[in-house]
Parts: sequence; C-alpha cells; structure tokens
Amino acid sequence: MTTTVPAHEKQWLGHPRGLFTLFFTEMWERFSYYGMRALLVLYMTGSTIQPGLGFPVKYAMHIYALYTFLVYVAGVPGGWIADNYLGHKRAVLVGGIVIACGHFSMAVPRLPFFYFGLGLIIIGTGFLKTNVSTIVGSLYRKDDPRRDSAFSIFYMGINLGAAISPIIVGWLGQKLNWHIGFGAAGVGMIFGVMQYIAGQKYLVAVSEEEKAVTTRIVAPEVTESNEPFTPADWGRIGAVVIVSLFALIFWAGFEQAGSSLNLFADRATRLTVFGYTYPSSWFQSVEAFGVLIFSGVFAWLWLFLARRGKDPSSPMKFFFGLVFASLSFALLIPAARHFEATQQRVSPNWLIGAYLLQTFGELCLSPIGLNLVTKLSPKRVVGLMMGVWFFALGSGNYVAGWLAGMIQDRSYSEVFRIVCIMIGVSAVLLLLLVPPIKKLMNERSSKVVA
Repeated sequence: MTTTVPAHEKQWLGHPRGLFTLFFTEMWERFSYYGMRALLVLYMTGSTIQPGLGFPVKYAMHIYALYTFLVYVAGVPGGWIADNYLGHKRAVLVGGIVIACGHFSMAVPRLPFFYFGLGLIIIGTGFLKTNVSTIVGSLYRKDDPRRDSAFSIFYMGINLGAAISPIIVGWLGQKLNWHIGFGAAGVGMIFGVMQYIAGQKYLVAVSEEEKAVTTRIVAPEVTESNEPFTPADWGRIGAVVIVSLFALIFWAGFEQAGSSLNLFADRATRLTVFGYTYPSSWFQSVEAFGVLIFSGVFAWLWLFLARRGKDPSSPMKFFFGLVFASLSFALLIPAARHFEATQQRVSPNWLIGAYLLQTFGELCLSPIGLNLVTKLSPKRVVGLMMGVWFFALGSGNYVAGWLAGMIQDRSYSEVFRIVCIMIGVSAVLLLLLVPPIKKLMNERSSKVVA
C-alpha cells in the first residue's frame, strides 16, 4: 500500500510549505512592480540625475494614477475569471508571464512600447495579485490561529521584493539608463515564474489535505455553489466592503510614495552622502525595509495578544493604521515649509521618519485586510471579494495620483496637509463605526475596546 504524506505535514517553520512558494512568487512580482514604480514618475517628468520624457507633472501624475488604479482594479475580473474558469493556481502562472512581457516591452526605448508595456502589466497583475493571496488563505482553515501570522509572513515576501528592487532597478534606471531598469524588473518576474512552477506541488488547500489522509474514494464534495447566501454571509460581505472603503483612504496617502513623495525626494531632499549622489528612488526602499524589520514583531504581537484574549479586532487595527498614516504626513509638513521658504534641500531623516510611521500603519492594515477577506468571504466568491479589496487599493492609488497632481499648482506642504486631514478624519469615523462593523462580522464582544 502506498502511503500518501498529508500536505499539512509538509511544513516549514510551523507553516505549510506552500506558503513559502507563494512568499517567493509574490516577492519577485513585487520586485518587478516596485522597481518599475520607483522609476515611473521620474522617467515621465525627468529626474535631477538624468532627463526623461519631459511630461508636465500633472499629466505624468494622471498617467500614474490611471495605471496604478487599473493595476489593482484588474483584480476584479481576474478574480472572477479564476473563480469560474482558470482556477487560482493557473491564473497566477498566466499573470506572471504576462507581467514579465510587459516589463520587457518597457525596456524598448519607444513611446508606444512604454504604453503597451503598462497595459500588459495591468492585465498580468489582475490575474496574479488577487489569486496569489487567495491561495494563501486556502492553505489554512478559517479558525486556524496561524492565519494572521501566515499573512504577516507572506507580507514579508512582498516587502523583501519592494525593498530590494528600488536599490537595484532604481540605480540601473537613474544612473545608467531608464530602459535597462525596466528590463531588470522583467528579469525579476521571470525568476518568480520559475520558482512558482517548481513549488506548485506544495499548494494544497485544506479541503485537499483532508482528502489526502483517507484511503476511501469519495464523491466530489458538494459545495455551497447553489445555496443562497445567508444573512450572516451578507453581513460578512458588507463588513469586507466597509473596511475596504477605509483601506482606500489609507492607500490614497500611502501611495504618495511613488508620486508626490517621490518628487519631494528628488527635488527637495538632500541626495548626497560623503560626496556620493545616490538615486532619489532609493527612498522607496525605506518603508519596505521597515516592514521587514517590524513585520515579525507585529506577527508576534497579534499572536501574543490573541493567546491572552486581548487581540484588537480587525476594524480596530485598521483604525491604528489610519492614525499612523495621518501622522506621517503631519511630520512632513514642517520639512516641506522649510524647503519652500529657503529653497534649501532638507534632511533625508524627514522622509525616513514618515516612511517608518507608514510602516506601522501598513502592518496594522494590509496583511490584516488580506486575512479578513479570505476569512469572511463565502467560498464561491472569495476570488471576487479579493478583487473588491484590490479595487479599493486601486482606487486609493488613483486618488493618490490625483492628489499628487496638485503639486503642479500647489506647494508640497499644502498637499501634505490635505492628505493628513483626509486620513485623520476617516480614522475618527472608523473608530465610531467599529461596533457595527463587528456585528456584521458576527464577532463577539471583547474585553478590549475594539
């Protein structure tokens, strides 16, 4: 008799090995995305190191806003197609290949290839981004206490790629040639596709694990596909939609990194250390390195509090995320005013401090949100609901680009103040809505004010 080793026994560091296949897939995909994003606005407007396309700031920000919006909104049809036709695993593979083709298209120094490459990356990300997160959730039962920790580990993969890519791709693009940088982003995505193919055998969902430990041949599992949603299902779906709206506000501030903060780094921040002028795109690695340093701390913190029954609810963690994001722009306002008054570049410590505050905010919101969507969504629409989450993320990106476009007619300090107030007001509103959101989630009250 042949013995089948259950997939849940194939673990590493207490988690299914499939988590680490997805960890490296997402790491390389984010390497390609954030590397290209670090160059995008600077390439369109031109940086202090080398000229670019010479687009006006407002026009460049419009392209940036539309691109980053569509990259994430494409996850809605991408999730639906995966749910109904391709399957999540195959969708991730197709998405990775299309993304790589998009980056290589941008490596061609012709404007039509630039726009064509952006279009391919949008389509590919729509297939890959939502579905890789959905697969992470499928590796765990909904009541598994390791879920938040798993998404925090997965988030480390995202930020490992995001931390390394601006240093490599940013240097190649700003110091050598923009198109060499775009090509390097494509090479990273190829690495991601190769290791995903090699590790697909470990992507075994919980329901498949249960089948692996039995020797009986059973009929296909009857799912909930023809059953109407219950009131509890609709309540959980509603909770996902509401927290996604607040996530939209968070991302509208957070995604200033690739737009207004990118220009502030390039044009208003000191870029020389010990006589060496470093690329302004390197600042976009700061927040990602912060996540790498502190994500383990936050993963431990949530488990520590959960074991003692004091873990804040997911909506309360979202509130903390918004507060940190608002404070990050409050910190930058005096630095921007100093630059505007003196025209002297400010210390890089202002941006570093702001990015660290955004790190704390991101760790309170993004991995928690990914877990929330996979945990609350009915099984047959989990891909679609993950698409809704990324629709909110994409909408936040669009708002971020629209706000950054104001820099052409307003000062940095004015734009930072607008973003600070917008996020702060939304944080207060969310705090008031925490109890009804918890009711929709069907969570019982906790001793913690949550």
